[in-house]
Amino acid sequence: MKILVIGGGGREHALAWKLAQSPKTHKIYVAPGNGGTATDPLFENVNITDVKQLREWAAAKKIALTVVGPEVPLAAGVVDEFRKHGLRIFGPTQAAAQLESSKAFSKAFMKRHNIPTAEFETFSDPALAHAYIDQKGAPIVVKADGLAAGKGVVVAQTLAQAHEAVDFMLVDNTLGVSHNAGGARVVIEEFLAGEEASFIVMVDGKNVLPLATSQDHKRLLNGDQGPNTGGMGAYSPAPIVTPDVHARAMREIILPTIRGMEKDGIQFTGFLYAGLMIDAQGKPKTLEFNCRMGDPETQPIMMRLKTDLVDVMLAATEPGPHGKLDQIELQWDRRTALGVVLAAHGYPLQPRKGDVITGIPKPQEDAVVFQAATVLVPGETGDVAELQTSGGRVLCVTVLADNVRLAQQRAYEVAAGIRFDGMQYRTDIGYRAIKAAAI
Repeated sequence: MKILVIGGGGREHALAWKLAQSPKTHKIYVAPGNGGTATDPLFENVNITDVKQLREWAAAKKIALTVVGPEVPLAAGVVDEFRKHGLRIFGPTQAAAQLESSKAFSKAFMKRHNIPTAEFETFSDPALAHAYIDQKGAPIVVKADGLAAGKGVVVAQTLAQAHEAVDFMLVDNTLGVSHNAGGARVVIEEFLAGEEASFIVMVDGKNVLPLATSQDHKRLLNGDQGPNTGGMGAYSPAPIVTPDVHARAMREIILPTIRGMEKDGIQFTGFLYAGLMIDAQGKPKTLEFNCRMGDPETQPIMMRLKTDLVDVMLAATEPGPHGKLDQIELQWDRRTALGVVLAAHGYPLQPRKGDVITGIPKPQEDAVVFQAATVLVPGETGDVAELQTSGGRVLCVTVLADNVRLAQQRAYEVAAGIRFDGMQYRTDIGYRAIKAAAI
């Protein structure tokens, strides 16, 4: 069958890579794709991002299944558009995607349905936001109400940082947030202490299928220092998600969210990502919802998945009132998967583009370099194309090994052979799991 993957990042490269392993796959298109999917004979890039044009192209090409990676086309209603014309697609509708596209919607939803989360208030007036911060004190969290590519959250340790974040988001929009209707808003919420984990499930409208647990590293620098990013690395499984934490997350957060959306008249389909903060007693609270898989969590999760992903997607999109994910049992590689993001000079605020990338090894059974912000451009001679950086998070070196320490070592061995000017990456991805294993 012909399959379309919408998106152009490392998450989409990993999804396409996994879908291509199915014997049911005839051809995989990636729209718009990146330099990695452009050079791999398994894929064909399609330079279309407009929702209506994508739907027309998919219908003309007789695409049997479409999988949506990033949040922007979901918020633009790509699932609604495809379904309206009888095309099979996996992802949430525009209404359901508000769980991610609007922090204000998401927090109000959680409050309404008693889903554990941090206390919060929403502001569009900078003066009121500043006054609230002064009243509450620091540390405190400031979130932009809109899509910000994972960078619209500031965990302010001081009052000065919190006030600066409000000005960034409400006044001059330094972070480049795509504001929702009604203009700029921020959600200001209490700081939650604990350890973060990514809890990702698939939903077919009724049935919920949990994926392997994972943990992301949001901060730019080692030891979780520096500014928030879209994610500098991830690993799976996440030891912090014990069987008890897993059961609580499903019982107190995931299932009430799906049922709550249903009560509000919105059927949820697609990936649901709950960013959890797990406290010292093992109690999870919801930091945020995303309506798609995380990046870079997808890369380690896909490396560990042994089940045919096409079979899973077909069950999830089975025609009818809901899909058949209750008939799917996922099989996972027992090994640890770990991914290290190699980012461009100046990331996250001003990533530089156009640096030449060399040294990417061919994929192996236990090591794949998934590409994200890369592009093929003609070389100086005009005949040999160069791979260049085209944005912030450029590559994700993803490996499998018997434990997290070995996976970390292997990932950095692979990363050491890759070169581009200004390349920056953390050297401690997986440190929390290694620390936990040593206790």
